[in-house]
Amino acid sequence: MPIMESYKREFIDFMLESQVLKFGSFTLKSGRLSPFFMNSGAYVTGLQLKRLGQFYAQAINERFGLDLDVVFGPAYKGIPLSVVTTMALQDLYGAEVRYCSNRKEAKDHGDAGILLGSELHDGDRVLMVEDVTTSGKSIRETYPILKAAADVEVVGLMVSLDREEVGPSGSKRALEEVTDTFGFPACAIVTMSEVVEELTSRGALDDELSQAIKDYYAEYGA
Repeated sequence: MPIMESYKREFIDFMLESQVLKFGSFTLKSGRLSPFFMNSGAYVTGLQLKRLGQFYAQAINERFGLDLDVVFGPAYKGIPLSVVTTMALQDLYGAEVRYCSNRKEAKDHGDAGILLGSELHDGDRVLMVEDVTTSGKSIRETYPILKAAADVEVVGLMVSLDREEVGPSGSKRALEEVTDTFGFPACAIVTMSEVVEELTSRGALDDELSQAIKDYYAEYGA
C-alpha cells in the first residue's frame, strides 16, 4: 500500500482537532444514519482558515500543478475557500492566482452581476473548490455560470473530503459522476478510506466504530 503523504495525515489530524470530522451516530440530511459527520462550518478562526487554505494549496499543487489563473468557489461555503486557497498558493508557492465566486442572486447595482471577485476572461484556467460533494448539485448550478461568463477552461475540482458514497446515479461516487458529466478530474485532499486507514493504524477506532463504518459502506459505499 503506498505511503500516505504527510500533509494528508496532518489534514486528518486538523479535521479532528477542529471538530470538523466527528465519529459517533449522526442522522444526515439525506436521512441516512452515519457513523461519522463532517461540518466544514466549524473552521472559524483565522489560524484554522489559514491552515485550511494551505492544505488545499498543497493538494492542488500535487494534483493540478500551479498553471492556474482562477480559483472558483461556489456560494456560499466555497467563497471563503476560494479566498484562503488563493492566499495560500501565494504564500507557499509564490503563485499569483485570482479568486472568483458566485452570488445566489445577481446584484443589479454597484459591483453588479452574478459573480464576485475577479472577472473571468477567455482562456482562463479555472480550478473549482468545495468543502465536500455528495450530489454535485452546486457544480451543476455554477458550471454553466462560469462558461457563460467567458470561454474558460475548468481544469478540475478539489474538495476536502471524499466520503466515497454513491452519488445520485446509485452506482458511482459523486466525484466520479462530476468527472463523467463535465469531463474534468474531481479530487479530494483525503478520502474517507484514507482517514479510516490512518486512524485504524493508530488504534484510534474501537471495534464497534470500525464495524459501524464497514456496515455503512457496505450499504452506501460506491
